[in-house]
Order: sequence, then C-alpha cells, then structure tokens
Amino acid sequence: MKPNRLTRLVQKLQPYPVWVRSWMVGRAVKFTGTAGIQYTVMTHEKVVVHLSNKPKVRNHIGQIHAAAMVLLAETATGMALGMHIPDDKIPLIKRIEADFVKRSQGAMQAEAWLTDEQIQALHEKEKGDINIAVSITDASGEAPIKTTMHWAWIPKKRA
Repeated sequence: MKPNRLTRLVQKLQPYPVWVRSWMVGRAVKFTGTAGIQYTVMTHEKVVVHLSNKPKVRNHIGQIHAAAMVLLAETATGMALGMHIPDDKIPLIKRIEADFVKRSQGAMQAEAWLTDEQIQALHEKEKGDINIAVSITDASGEAPIKTTMHWAWIPKKRA
C-alpha cells in the first residue's frame, strides 16, 4: 500500500531525536505539544507516546490528570490510525470510553496498534469505524486506566 502523507513525514523525522520529532508533531497537533506528549515510536506496527508527570498536566493529588490520560490514549490511537489512513480520507474520533481503575504513579505511556483487518478496511471502505487497541501504563508498569477509542473515517470530499 502506498505510504500516506503522515507516514512520509514520520519517515523523514526518524533520524532525529525524540524531542525534535515531538516538537515537530506538537507544532502541527498543538494540544499534544502544549501537554508535552513525546512521540517515542511511530511505525506502521505501533505508536508509543509518553507523558511525563509535570506540573502542567497534574491533578490535585500530584498525578497525571484524568483528561491528560485520555489525551494520551487519543493521541496514540489517532497516530496509529494516521499512519495507515489513505490521504483521501479524514479520521474522526467517534467515542471515548475510560475506566480509571487505580491511582497512577509517575509518568505514563500509551501504545496503540491496528490489526491487519483494520488496515485492510481503511483501504477498501470509503467510510467506516473501528475500535483501536491501546495499552496505557504508568511508571510502575501497571495500567491505571482502561480505554476504548472508537475512530471513524470519511472521504475528504463529499460526493
């Protein structure tokens, strides 16, 4: 399958350190830049993003805020989708479900990926929707949040 615009950009950024890649993507996706999300892995197989426990994303108990955890999941899944979606389609978040199962500890990381069947659907269907798998862990290696990210895609140009 032909690499899309995002994939071509990511390939150009691969030789640079994580902070440069993150700064460049953060300029395009401003909210992720404001939060300080680091794009540690961006490949066709998976996307891994990281968020440090800094004051600007902390809640009242000194841990990463619930909204920032959801942003981390949305960012990882959106980038995973973005690495595969054809240039003539627009990705849209359709539904977010989040269960906060334990208090987080320190920094957090989200890893997202698409199945071969999902990738095939992106290329064969004009529009559709999928749940994208995401795993979120904190500094202890535990998962303080369980999320479901439901994404859709539609054609850029309406008929």
